[in-house]
Amino acid sequence: MPKLYNQALQELAGVFDRIDEQAVDAAVGVIAGAGRIALYGVGREGLQIKGLAMRLYHLGLKVAVVGDMTTPPLGSGDLLIVSAGPGGFSTVLGLMGVATAAGAKTLVVTAQPNGDAAQRADHVLTIPAQTMADDQGTKVSVLPMGSLFEGAQYVLFEIMVLKLRERLGTSTEAMRANHTNLE
Repeated sequence: MPKLYNQALQELAGVFDRIDEQAVDAAVGVIAGAGRIALYGVGREGLQIKGLAMRLYHLGLKVAVVGDMTTPPLGSGDLLIVSAGPGGFSTVLGLMGVATAAGAKTLVVTAQPNGDAAQRADHVLTIPAQTMADDQGTKVSVLPMGSLFEGAQYVLFEIMVLKLRERLGTSTEAMRANHTNLE
C-alpha cells in the first residue's frame, strides 16, 4: 500500500510541476477584485468548489454557492467561479450564460483549456490533471476517474487562499473569527 500513496503523491506533484503559476496569480487577482462571488461545480468537483467557497468566506469575501437559498444575484463587478474539469457540463454552461448576460465575469477551473466552458469564460485556470474525460488508455493515474484533478483542486485552492490572504492583508486570526461556532 505505501507504494500507492507514493504514486498518488508523485502524480499530484507532477500536476503542480506543470501548472502555470502566472494563471494562478491572475485567478487570485480576479477573485480579489470581485464584488460578490458565486461558485458552482458538479459531483466531486462541486465538493472542492464548496471547500473553496468556505475558505473565501473565511477571508471575509462576499461569497455563496450556487443553489443555496442565500445566493445573491450577480451583476457587474461580480464573479462566477465554476469547475468543469472534463471541459464542460450543461449546468455549468447554462450558469455561465446567465452570469455573463447579467454583466458578471466568469472564471473556469478546468483540465481542458480548449473545452466548451473555457472557450466561453472570461478567465481560465487550467489544472493539468487527468479527469474522467481522459481516464482510459495506457497512461492513467493510479487514482480512479477524475480523482487526480479533484485532489489537485484541493491543494491548489488552499494555496490560492494563502495567496489571497497575503494580497488582502487578512490575518489568520481574522479568518478564524469568520469560522462558524455552530459545529
